[in-house]
Amino acid sequence: MSRKEEVLQDVVIKFAGDSGDGMQLTGSQFTNNTALLGIDLATFPDFPAEIRAPQGTLPGVSGYQLRFSSDRIFTPGDECDVLVAMNAAALKTNLKTLKKGGKIIANTDGFDTKNLRLANYPDGINPLEDGSLGNYEVIKMDVTKMTREALKDITMGTKEKDRAKNMFVLGFLYFMYNRDMESTLHFFKEKFGKKADILESNTRALQAGYNFGDTTETFTTTFRVEKAKMEPGVYRSIMGNQALAYGLIAASQKSGLPLFLGSYPITPASDVLHELSRHKAFGVKTFQAEDEIAAITSAIGASYGGLLGVTTTSGPGMALKAEAMGLAVMMEIPLLICDIQRGGPSTGLPTKTEQSDLLQAYYGRNGECPMPIVSASTPSDCFGAVYEAVRIAIQHMTPVIFLSDGYIANGAEPWRFPKSEDLPSIEIKFKTDLGHGEDKFQPYLRDEKLVRPWAIPGTAGLEHRIGGLEKQNITGNVSYDPDNHQLMVKIRQEKVEKIAEYIPEQKLDSGPATGKLLVLGWGSTYGAIKSAVAEMQEEGFEVSHAHLRHLRPFPRNLGDLLKSFDQVLIPEINNGQLIKIIRDQYFVDAKAYNKIMGVPITKTELVMKLKELLAPAS
Repeated sequence: MSRKEEVLQDVVIKFAGDSGDGMQLTGSQFTNNTALLGIDLATFPDFPAEIRAPQGTLPGVSGYQLRFSSDRIFTPGDECDVLVAMNAAALKTNLKTLKKGGKIIANTDGFDTKNLRLANYPDGINPLEDGSLGNYEVIKMDVTKMTREALKDITMGTKEKDRAKNMFVLGFLYFMYNRDMESTLHFFKEKFGKKADILESNTRALQAGYNFGDTTETFTTTFRVEKAKMEPGVYRSIMGNQALAYGLIAASQKSGLPLFLGSYPITPASDVLHELSRHKAFGVKTFQAEDEIAAITSAIGASYGGLLGVTTTSGPGMALKAEAMGLAVMMEIPLLICDIQRGGPSTGLPTKTEQSDLLQAYYGRNGECPMPIVSASTPSDCFGAVYEAVRIAIQHMTPVIFLSDGYIANGAEPWRFPKSEDLPSIEIKFKTDLGHGEDKFQPYLRDEKLVRPWAIPGTAGLEHRIGGLEKQNITGNVSYDPDNHQLMVKIRQEKVEKIAEYIPEQKLDSGPATGKLLVLGWGSTYGAIKSAVAEMQEEGFEVSHAHLRHLRPFPRNLGDLLKSFDQVLIPEINNGQLIKIIRDQYFVDAKAYNKIMGVPITKTELVMKLKELLAPAS
């Protein structure tokens, strides 16, 4: 049968089904296949908070959105071109994200009476049959039946065979978008090489889905997206938590400090612990502690002993770590606290994204307890941002908070990874002996950066005591003197502020250096802001974009930059946190755009806000 091939520029697919349907695996395999072709991509996994929500229900829907394009892209897309719905709940939850005229690939077995009832459809109503989907192209397939048929010769139970139906769908999509299946077949051999039945069932289901597309007469067109025009180099697909782990390893290697991670599992930070535990070859030591407090205090002990101490967590865990963070500030030792933010407060929305911990990072400890804050903007940016956070911690003898979030942590994008020789050096200066004119070690004697010396315990002649009680200036002795306490509070604050002299000035991501409107962002709003501003600029609007990596201290030129624009807009996935700090420090009447729904800001809604701000006064 002859088919025509249509070349597309940009495609967004949403895989959605029950949390046991393997949608995350399906999406990640299609993502890896896409990356190998040199096509630009961005992903947005979306999964339920419950480990196993009731099957077929709306809270149990798991999704994975993938956008791939022959052009450079920065978001996973506002709307989908294709929705894979493995059951009625998946359709009901995600239909609002599908473009009019988009394709629905529906597993008809997931629309039986039971599934329709669990998805809260009225009795007798089936959206695949009642004409309500007339604005879409509906492709109905009994995936469950065809998967079982493909696996009828394998000695497995029906339940085990049904676990391969996601691979049937993946095979069909590989056909639909003219893809080679070799990358996924190789994955099967690596993952299931010692489990012959599982290897065979997944392989057969994948091939059956491809063959179904190839032999059925329903589909007269296949699609192809060309390779993206990207800077030449070697790329890999990477998720944010992976990039974070690799950035920590790189900083450890370049600084010569062995890496120690003390961590307690918490969504969405646990993957960093899992990833680092695989890299003992680089001297990485990982410790899964019994609780958050033990995790951070073990990292503090490691730093005191001359290692690169790191702890990873999310907002609720950082609250538990707050007292120990204050201890590290008082001790003035290097320490990295990685906060992968999620929806809160309390347990909140543990699998959804939010930028809600910035004020906690700024102020969420007792006493005057300043700490530098560094933020990542995209999955691949986690590598460079955490590398910079480590540099600041080591060279300025201070704990540093690194902020990512669930959207960054679980999202993926192509990464042109650097060579070791291209990474900036991280110089370490341990104090090894008494200096000229010193007759006794002074652990709080400072250099021009206001940084105290780092002496490893056990170094002869440099014995010293540290702890949480206030220190006397220079000597480090315990002091309750009021004047000394005020002095030390001011010194610790000035030391953090002085870091601004050793970080880059703020640059514009795009747009003129002065003008009508500056969009100032931080963290995971980067892609939406960049895309929205680019669209506005193409339409002739005078809009600029700046994105912050260093949130405390701010780059030294930020105030002048903000005052070069008539208006400043700060979009955030919270109720307005950066904007409070900006207004406080720079007296700028910035405007807020806030979204607190557990999902990212979209390009479309941001463009509407920008046009509203730039509309002529009536």
